[in-house]
Amino acid sequence: MNISKRSVALQASPIRKLFPYANEAKKRGVHVYHLNIGQPDVETPQVFIEAVKKSDFSVLAYADSHGWEPLRESIAAYYHRIGLTYETEDIIITNGGSEALQWAFMICCDPGEEILVPEPFYTNYRGFALPYTVELKPIPTRLENAFALPDDATLEAQITDKTRGIALSNPGNPAGVVYSKDEVCRIAYIAMRHNLFIIADEVYREFCYDGQEATSFGSMTDALDRIILCDSVSKRFSACGARIGSIASHNRDVINAALKLGQARVCCPTLEMIGAKALYDLEPDYFIPIRERYERRRNIMIDALQKMQGVLCEKPGGAFYAIAKLPVDNAEKFALWLLNDFREDGKTVMLAPAEHFYQTPNQGVDEVRLAYVLNTDDLSDAMRVLDSALKQYPGRFLR
Repeated sequence: MNISKRSVALQASPIRKLFPYANEAKKRGVHVYHLNIGQPDVETPQVFIEAVKKSDFSVLAYADSHGWEPLRESIAAYYHRIGLTYETEDIIITNGGSEALQWAFMICCDPGEEILVPEPFYTNYRGFALPYTVELKPIPTRLENAFALPDDATLEAQITDKTRGIALSNPGNPAGVVYSKDEVCRIAYIAMRHNLFIIADEVYREFCYDGQEATSFGSMTDALDRIILCDSVSKRFSACGARIGSIASHNRDVINAALKLGQARVCCPTLEMIGAKALYDLEPDYFIPIRERYERRRNIMIDALQKMQGVLCEKPGGAFYAIAKLPVDNAEKFALWLLNDFREDGKTVMLAPAEHFYQTPNQGVDEVRLAYVLNTDDLSDAMRVLDSALKQYPGRFLR
């Protein structure tokens, strides 16, 4: 018997597929610095655990398919604090930001229709789109231009009669780009001119550096009927395992469609929603020391990368990732060599090859995504180990 073609077409996660090699390295006694995955080491706020512990049920029943109403009220209050006008009835709770993005692609598109995505983009977008036979069409951006969006003419040249929306991560994963207010406005106006949805992935909203702020697509008041705002507690509150996300939209058709999808999968987990409400009730100053911690880490990593011979890396403005072009023949071969063959003082590093964050063939072959989620001492040492590895790699070459 054969499984479906779309199941075969699904890619293995390029972020996770090297884990078996990392595990084998650890079995050999090698210490592996994980720069490959955006798993924060920031402590999950204890209010999450305390709220779950205080919950009192005789029966843990199904929750409402909209999501637990007190959580939706707290998310609406959070949006009001940052100047967005979403109300409780505009919000549906999802099983993580991943489900929110899956639903957004499905709501926007019929089979064979397209979503434009600036590349490089979060590689799991492919996994969200492919089961619904939604096509992702890349908008090229360049590391040398700090991954800024191209001009309107270039953007609009990508639009066809099959295009139904534009998906953007802001601040961005994998490049850490923070789109300017002008760029956000330009996308909003293009969407209005061409009757497109905007799928706004804003899960890193609070993590902007050097005094920057992310302009939310939810602030584009003229375009609110076409914006699908996707959010999550995973990175914002370092609660990746809670798997609580949300969709917010002023478009009633979008919310009604999301509710039907929610009813089909019944509900989100009640205890996690209780904990998530406590997170959204935190005061805004919660983010100040977290943001400062990430900014220090970013500076350590980028300063070290920019001093390495042959490495090209622009300083990212947000999230906790950066794309670096390395003086190597192939980044995936280099990543495997790091895990299989290299060690420096019993240590190595694990990277995410960036080729799979691109849709265009042969792009990003010599690039990696690095996540600055380690403490400053470990991150500094990881950079030392990486520098040594680049000098010893057999496939090294300088442009």
